[in-house]
Amino acid sequence: MTQHSFPPGSTIGILGGGQLARMLCMEAKRMGYRTVVWTGGLEAPAMALCDEVIEHPFDHAEGIARFAEMADVATVEFENIPRTTLEAVAARVTLRPGAHAIATCANREQEKTFLRQQSIPCAPFWIVSSNEELAIAMAELAGPGVLKTSAFGYDGKGQKKLTGGEDPQQVWQEFSSPRAILEGFIEFQAELSVMIARNPAGQIRCHDPVENHHRHHILDLTIAPAQVAPEIRQQAIEIATRIVEAFDYVGIMGVEFFLTTEGTLLVNEMAPRPHNSGHHTMDACVTSQFEQQLRAVCGQPLGSTQLMTTAVMLNLLGDMWPGVEQSPDWSVIFEDASSALHLYGKKRAIERRKMGHATFLGDDAKARAESAKASLLAKGRDFSAL
Repeated sequence: MTQHSFPPGSTIGILGGGQLARMLCMEAKRMGYRTVVWTGGLEAPAMALCDEVIEHPFDHAEGIARFAEMADVATVEFENIPRTTLEAVAARVTLRPGAHAIATCANREQEKTFLRQQSIPCAPFWIVSSNEELAIAMAELAGPGVLKTSAFGYDGKGQKKLTGGEDPQQVWQEFSSPRAILEGFIEFQAELSVMIARNPAGQIRCHDPVENHHRHHILDLTIAPAQVAPEIRQQAIEIATRIVEAFDYVGIMGVEFFLTTEGTLLVNEMAPRPHNSGHHTMDACVTSQFEQQLRAVCGQPLGSTQLMTTAVMLNLLGDMWPGVEQSPDWSVIFEDASSALHLYGKKRAIERRKMGHATFLGDDAKARAESAKASLLAKGRDFSAL
């Protein structure tokens, strides 16, 4: 029988050992929980903060056995985990969110199909598995689009923009993916996201919608709250609520939207875990996204999502580092009395790698964040010359 509530002192198993798991471990320690992190054999910043580590690959039988033995309840910090592993874990330990929700969000084809089945607005799309099917899809779209791999795509990876005039056979040959989706290109005025949490009792809490700006297809700035009309804010929350209820979801989820030039909302992606665009909640909200995830996964009442002040989150990417292992001068952050620096403990600064983030609080937060970004980039590595 599934246990619904796990009190402090219980052990939370986390599939994945990246920065999201690291920050989840920090909150767990504060709240009195133990953590076991299954790294999958990858570099794992969370190892420095968890209580137990499993370094086997995610398809390793001994890894599954050890994880199930040590964890009282389990969750994920990223979605690209084999579904067979998720199901094997769920057969032995309470897994929140469930394997179906995680696997659906990990696969663009399944994700878009889910949205269509639930009548949730998203970009028009076609499922493609051959150059013939791509030709048909491009003809039906009759305009610009984006070809995306069905799986393992994030931060702009696994995508190719199309004008509509390309040769489908050549495009498909160069794309080199067994399955893909072709999405219609969306003209948008803003990109928004919502962090929404649901616990086993069905209680739902939403953080304020935020506006996201990208650099090199990677999140650059998150502005909280999003400067949108109240009806847009409410619509985003209502759509996110429909999604978590359709999944019977337990945990926190990031739902990303396009706000089109016509003023309508389309769901772009779903993340079944804490999300980069929710990092401001660590410094600006009563309850952070990481505490909320723990509350939901452990079957506790959810915390307040009140935004206490205007905030801007700045992603700190590897191109802000003067050298691969040479740290930036952080005085530009520390001299700002209303900012907070969060570093992820990663050893090597690669160009577009997420190395940390900084949160700026107050009404002029965006200007201060932009100034800090310019200063850090000016002293960072020029990757274009390498």
